[in-house]
Amino acid sequence: MTGRTADVIVVGLGVAGSAVLRHLARQGASVVGIDRLRPPHDRGSSHGQTRITRLAIGEGHEYVPLVRRSQALWRELEADTGAALMQTTGGLVIATPESRAATFHGRPGFFERTVDAAERFGIAHERLDAAEIAHRWPALQPRGDERGYFEPGAGLLRPEACVQAQLDAARRDGATLRLDEAVQRIEVIAGRPSVVTDRGALSADRVVVAAGAWLPTLLARRDAAHFEVRRQVLHWFRTDTPALYAPDRMPVFIWMHGARDEAFYGMPMADGHAGVKVATEQTLETTTADAVERRVTAAQAAAMFETHVRGRLRGLLPTTVRDATCLYTSLPEGRFVVDRHPALDGVTVVSACSGHGFKHAAAIGEAVADTLLGRTPRVDLAPFSWARIGRSDP
Repeated sequence: MTGRTADVIVVGLGVAGSAVLRHLARQGASVVGIDRLRPPHDRGSSHGQTRITRLAIGEGHEYVPLVRRSQALWRELEADTGAALMQTTGGLVIATPESRAATFHGRPGFFERTVDAAERFGIAHERLDAAEIAHRWPALQPRGDERGYFEPGAGLLRPEACVQAQLDAARRDGATLRLDEAVQRIEVIAGRPSVVTDRGALSADRVVVAAGAWLPTLLARRDAAHFEVRRQVLHWFRTDTPALYAPDRMPVFIWMHGARDEAFYGMPMADGHAGVKVATEQTLETTTADAVERRVTAAQAAAMFETHVRGRLRGLLPTTVRDATCLYTSLPEGRFVVDRHPALDGVTVVSACSGHGFKHAAAIGEAVADTLLGRTPRVDLAPFSWARIGRSDP
């Protein structure tokens, strides 16, 4: 048994783990963060230059308090560090009649749920028809029967900058970072959790596991079976009309256009690349963090263009300036788990993922830190318990 290393050890320092680390250190806890790589990096789920943030959450009403608090925390972190983390561009959700029951991030009826969340929580928004969409954003080419939801307060986050700013703030407040150190297993000995790495063992009163796509390898087989790791592909397509995609002329968007989950999303040109970022979500094939194919082929980019881009986004060319992969670690119905592990004393699992966790992570990190330190969290984490895995809520 090793001697006590810290109050809390955080395993995994992507956006969720770095948020937990930041808020624990901010509140004076002795905390150690461990990551097998050197974040921010492009091997997991916290990269890609831009991520969407929106207040009306079509994945479920339980997420709205998380994103509201997170947006406030991102602004606080910007003021604290001087980093540019969040940009308001407006956000547009487009749906066709046949996409009414289509699933996005694990939940059907995404468009209707988004509108309902906006109305229930008093989120400023507009309802638009296809003609209004085409008039306001010339880059978009709806066919005529689309419905639009526009949220002026939506926008984008810069993931690498967010992770770096949280790690910098945590280090400044006394956190210890152990990078390029791989966690091999987590044990509980005499009621105290121990983290065994390729450099040795560390012990703490509490351990937080926020390891993203590596999470299933650190859980018992019966627990890991709940989680599926899926490879996702990001593309930056060339354009001959870049002015149409400037951040002051183009919102972030999600476009649902088919009856069987055909949907894609995109960003204005706000990340310094000479292309327009678009991507979709695949839910059929699983992988692992170590076995995933990182190379993106020309055929994959061509399929993205033909299935989603052609005829919908004006001025995009069928070649890319950049492609990348990202990993979603997903639960049934796109849920999160943020809870104490049911069998490992002193271990909390933070899997704020399923493809839509980045925008919520700042609030989750704060709430986990508050809970571990015996304080009342500002947001309710009960909807993200182990007991709710597999439950179908309305």
